[in-house]
Amino acid sequence: MDRAAAERAIADFLRALGHDPDRDPELALTPKRVAEAFADELLVGYGTDLDALLQDGSPPARENAGIVVVREIAVATVCPHHLLSSLGRATVAYRPGARVLGLGTIARLVDACSRRLALQEQIGETVVDSLVRFGGARGAFCQITLRHSCLSARGSRQSDATVRTLASAGDLADPACARELDLALGAERGA
Repeated sequence: MDRAAAERAIADFLRALGHDPDRDPELALTPKRVAEAFADELLVGYGTDLDALLQDGSPPARENAGIVVVREIAVATVCPHHLLSSLGRATVAYRPGARVLGLGTIARLVDACSRRLALQEQIGETVVDSLVRFGGARGAFCQITLRHSCLSARGSRQSDATVRTLASAGDLADPACARELDLALGAERGA
């Protein structure tokens, strides 16, 4: 990322909206802060190699391992349409294949997939695809529930609205596994 160019672009953007950072002391450091926020936090997921993340020292799984569920994983992402934030939670379930993935690895995977310019649907699809493709999971499921700033702060201004997406891959995408997945998730999937 070219931070200097990003700072100039933010300053130009503010000027175009009638707010000059050179004249308003509250905006003087805004271009630098915004560029740093996007480079160091909001879009840091682009720097994560998902394959390498999921290959990190996982122990072998026991034969016929059951479904593993990790709930309440914090999600922060940026909408590619409006560059506004969306915040919420994810639940990830997976059926181990040859190895068991660390619980922290699952949380880091969700974070890496969400800290990009991505639609909510894409985040869940990337999580489940990565778990199956790179993590060797026999099946994966991801439910994400977010509050979108682009829905609450603009447009229809629905401040209490949440958006829920579901993605599944491998044997957890098979309708024959739906009951087992429902049991593993409890009431959450249907809630």
